[in-house]
Amino acid sequence: MSAPTTTDPVARARDAAARESWAEAYELLHDHDRHPERGLTADDLSVLADSAWWSGHVDESVAARLRAHAAYLAADDHRGAGLTSWWLYYEYTGLGRPAAAAGWLHRARHHLEDLPDCPEQCFLAMTAAEEASAAGDHESALAATRRMTALALACGSPDLLALARQAESRVLLAAGRRAEGLALLDEAMCAVSAGELSGMVTGWLYCLALTQCMEAADFARAVEWTNAAMEWCAPPWTGRPPDGNADPGTAPDSEDPSAALTPLPMTVPSGENPFRGVCRAHRVEVLDLLGAWALAEAEARQACREVPVDCLESAAAAYYAAGDVQRRQGRLEAAAVSYGHAHELGRIPQPGLALLRLAQGRADAAVAGVDLALACRSDPDHDVLGRARLLAARTEVALAVRDLPGAAKAAADLAALAGAADGDVPLLRALADTALGSVALAERRPGALLPLRRALAGWLELRVPYEAAQVRMLLAAACRAAGDEEAARLELGTARAVFERLGAVPDARRAAALLGGGSRRRLPGGLTAREAEVLRLVASGGTNKDIAGALVISEHTVARHLNNIFAKLGVGSRTSATAYAYAHDLV
Repeated sequence: MSAPTTTDPVARARDAAARESWAEAYELLHDHDRHPERGLTADDLSVLADSAWWSGHVDESVAARLRAHAAYLAADDHRGAGLTSWWLYYEYTGLGRPAAAAGWLHRARHHLEDLPDCPEQCFLAMTAAEEASAAGDHESALAATRRMTALALACGSPDLLALARQAESRVLLAAGRRAEGLALLDEAMCAVSAGELSGMVTGWLYCLALTQCMEAADFARAVEWTNAAMEWCAPPWTGRPPDGNADPGTAPDSEDPSAALTPLPMTVPSGENPFRGVCRAHRVEVLDLLGAWALAEAEARQACREVPVDCLESAAAAYYAAGDVQRRQGRLEAAAVSYGHAHELGRIPQPGLALLRLAQGRADAAVAGVDLALACRSDPDHDVLGRARLLAARTEVALAVRDLPGAAKAAADLAALAGAADGDVPLLRALADTALGSVALAERRPGALLPLRRALAGWLELRVPYEAAQVRMLLAAACRAAGDEEAARLELGTARAVFERLGAVPDARRAAALLGGGSRRRLPGGLTAREAEVLRLVASGGTNKDIAGALVISEHTVARHLNNIFAKLGVGSRTSATAYAYAHDLV
């Protein structure tokens, strides 16, 4: 016979929470709490706070936790009050209220620091590790994570032990001890994949692991854990099959794509997994690299609808990744809108915005944007891939404005970053080889083929098609310079096919033009053949007098051509016109 079911709604809510049926627990406690005479204990208020958060009611979660803290304090329960204070610190941080967060962290320390060792102190140790790591004090950060591990082992909590492993792995990665850090991360994720942890810690670890893998440029792990995270997010909250595919109806809209990515109210429907939007935002970046651009944009749109209000940085990441897709497809206005939304949500939209400005012929803005972003991110400890991408973009922008020394320095810095990594990092190596090869090609050095072939092999191994096709374009130029026209055409043909499959329209046209030869090429920007000649000479550094002599025309005619060129291309300087010429292979 089955056990009788209790009619007490609070007892049923506790049972639902134990089963992590958060929507059920929330409805029961929320209804019960409407009657003040019934009252809830401090523990029940904590359950109400947890279930409200899982159900997408962040404000109610904070309110219930404030009441729980008062109840614990009235009962002289400092462990309960300390843990509740830490959770308030965590929630206020996510809501963008740093002063309130700091106050509750101080209270958590006041309640817990003088107590004998207890599990609740793990959270203080985790916060201490984060603060020390942010200050660059890796030794203190490691000491805090190891205290966390000791406390977790003493109380036998799988949740706390997995969090301790993850925290220590992050500190080790920031300290440059890549192999040790990734090994600890794998150990923490074993507990996740085995289903040994609570839902909250499982969600935390998926989000933290995905961030760590991308920052550490470990693309293989990022792909693996992104797929696993989306499978975990699907059942039982959404009813979707655990294949990580987009929800029905999220295919790109037929109308203006910039409208499809306008900011929407970001609320998590009751009963759904609030981690889903955050994990989906990470998935967008992976899909972008894998070349699944239509799905990446659809997933970005869906992520921006799903991300909770206390995780807006994930929505910013989704907007930024969508902007990268749109930029590469030649949808420059839509890309500008997406980058703008990312900026509104607190993300510096670089280097994507700089590359967008370069495509628009605004070379000065491109140089200034990427240089400022590099200056603001001088410490690469936490985000190696972010700095590597900025250096790769700096190389590209410098080459576009014919700043060969600047390009060479950026490429050398990128190579040093890849070389300094603990062990081989294929994604960093491919970025560095691409930059080194492009600089060697621009300097007309015979050694360009070797790094470019290494770069192509690296991108193909990683299964990153767009970057591989870009390298094929560089290889085609190097082969032509070496007199191997057949090899050049093979590379161009393959690159063109990849660009067309991806929807990278400007690159596909560029490859087609190079395959077809200059005589049949349709000039960009509505330029006439004479204006293209003038622009080529401007890009080569010629003055009006030099150009007039070369084309046997008057300087007044040169000036008139330049005015027409500036107007057609929407640029205001010779530097910007030069950048446009290089970006569109007119030189």
